[in-house]
Amino acid sequence: LSPFTEDNADPQVLARLLHKQWSLYSVTPLYGFRGARLKDYGRLLGAFVAAEKQKGLAVEIGVELDIKVAVSSFPELRGSDRDEAAVLVQLSRSAASQRSSEEKVIWSGWFCCVSGDDLSKNVPEDFTCLPLFLANGAEGYTAIVGSWFQKTFDCCFHRLAISPLNLSWMAAMWTAHRVDQSVSALELVFSVPRLPYPLDISYAIHPEDAKALWDTIQKTPGEITQEEVDVFMDCLYSHFHRHFKIHLSATKLVKVSSAVASAHCDGVIKFLRSQYTTGVLMLLTELAISWVQ
Repeated sequence: LSPFTEDNADPQVLARLLHKQWSLYSVTPLYGFRGARLKDYGRLLGAFVAAEKQKGLAVEIGVELDIKVAVSSFPELRGSDRDEAAVLVQLSRSAASQRSSEEKVIWSGWFCCVSGDDLSKNVPEDFTCLPLFLANGAEGYTAIVGSWFQKTFDCCFHRLAISPLNLSWMAAMWTAHRVDQSVSALELVFSVPRLPYPLDISYAIHPEDAKALWDTIQKTPGEITQEEVDVFMDCLYSHFHRHFKIHLSATKLVKVSSAVASAHCDGVIKFLRSQYTTGVLMLLTELAISWVQ
């Protein structure tokens, strides 16, 4: 697998993703979704959200609601021309309801497909492939929006967890990239199993030390193999055992943080560097597709 390269997408688009905590979902292909109807979808979804918030009481479509819904397309956020344009759904509190001159975004959700050719090439024409969904905001709104999309486009949402194996790949891939003017350590968090109480072990490695170790392991610049990832993690485990006499191989890797991004096994991610955001989305799209397939 080739590690991701620096991002050339619109910085203003990427800024919408940075420094926020996103919950990850995989989504089956959407049936009958049309990019030309996004304004209609926003209007219909807005009425659905209002009806749900009012415990099922009908709300007339088109009236001024407390919560406004906007659905937008972002063709800049994709891996190739064959990918579908990313779709952003935003819920905003209207200015009148909060006595402010500006609307406040209270929930955001992104539908993405970054280098998702493996899925899209095998899907019938009436289906749209946007397998990765990221949500930021109250879980109640995520459930409402997800319910509307499932009913409208006959799709299915599934919470996307990140396995320890995939977290170790992220640790290696993110270590392989030197981030200028960064002092962020590579931090690995491990959960100790079979204890009557929760216990986590945090292991921080200076970024230059982690990069120097990786450079001694990587055989082909620009490529990463499973064997190299295994050797990288084994070296870190051996170093930790030498100092603390603890076998990290007997624990579970639950979180990886670096200057590029941070990811938790529960399926939560935070993007920290805009130039690598599309690359991280590419890896997450691959994970989402593996569940859909």
